[in-house]
Amino acid sequence: MNRVEIYTTAVCPYCVSAKGFLQRKGLDYEEIRVDLDPVRRDEMLARSQGRRTVPQIFINDVHVGGYDDLVAAERSGRLGEIVEVAP
Repeated sequence: MNRVEIYTTAVCPYCVSAKGFLQRKGLDYEEIRVDLDPVRRDEMLARSQGRRTVPQIFINDVHVGGYDDLVAAERSGRLGEIVEVAP
């Protein structure tokens, strides 16, 4: 089972795009709203090595990055290496 975490804010078109992309790939995700919880924002900053933009996406504890990084990972085949294929 894949663990997908996506740090977001309420008004973020890239967050909406990333969530749609993940849904189309059949990946369930946990959405973490950093605009509602400063502690979770600090957590995002620590996990993403200081990246402040949203979304920040983690799949199976691997930092994928933002929406553009997610799409690039799909195109390069890296996303397939990170995602566990269900039997």
